Amino acid sequence: MTDEHHWTLTLHPDPVAIVRLEPGSELPTWARPAGPLTSVSWNAHETSVIALAANVPDGVDHAGPFLAYEVVGPLDFTLVGVLHDLLQPLTGEGISVVTMSTFDTDWILVPVVQAGVAARLWAEAGHTVQEPSTDAAIEHTDAPDSGSEGSPSTS
Repeated sequence: MTDEHHWTLTLHPDPVAIVRLEPGSELPTWARPAGPLTSVSWNAHETSVIALAANVPDGVDHAGPFLAYEVVGPLDFTLVGVLHDLLQPLTGEGISVVTMSTFDTDWILVPVVQAGVAARLWAEAGHTVQEPSTDAAIEHTDAPDSGSEGSPSTS
């Protein structure tokens, strides 16, 4: 028996991209429309923006497209191992991801071409992947009951 928890993730269907801008750049207007996730990070070497992939202009240095998976939260700041539990199933298939956190939860960005495999691997590991527009969820049928969705099991 493992100490892994079973998590619920929401798949957001609008692809996002990660854009590299010059250090200290302002947030461009094309990054402002709401998507599943918009984020700006500044450091001394770069400004990084996560925005809707469809809005990124040609010629702008970027990676993606990615699909955003949101861990259903809010997650308590004292939780340990959330990303470990969710990333471990992906490593055997060589799926490289980008992760980030907001105040309430964690996000996993998966390359669009590998998103279906990631969802299958999570289901096989006992996690649940749901679409935001429906209550239907993709679950692994042999997964043990883990208590309420989005909450870690207490075993």
